Amino acid sequence: MSLRGFATISYWADDVGAAAAWYTGLLGVEPYFKRNGPDGALAYAEFRIGDTQAELGIISRAYAPPGASTEPGGAVMYWHVDDLEGTVARLLELGATEYQPITPREEGFVTAAVVDPFGNVLGVMYNPHYLEQLGQQR
Repeated sequence: MSLRGFATISYWADDVGAAAAWYTGLLGVEPYFKRNGPDGALAYAEFRIGDTQAELGIISRAYAPPGASTEPGGAVMYWHVDDLEGTVARLLELGATEYQPITPREEGFVTAAVVDPFGNVLGVMYNPHYLEQLGQQR
């Protein structure tokens, strides 16, 4: 077995329409895929974003596994950004709250995380290794 790469990250929301609108404003793109639930309300919206067109899915909390926490926490998946400070400032302007402050790590890595208005942890980081893998430099 080998993990081949990030495919999709899923965030839960009580109001998928509001969450999809918030992420559309943040990302500057509309979801490429939407699915309504049995009640006709939007139950799933998926975006393809970034250099590898990674998938970010917003799923109705009604479909969360039994016992799933409604509190932020657990693993943090970090998205590479070129302007970490500007990205964090924009996230906070849009109503996210700080979860982890901007934190310099060794060898040029810098991380931060916020909680989106729907209770999901959104990690962002400047990652020189990510740029090396793309053959780019800052």
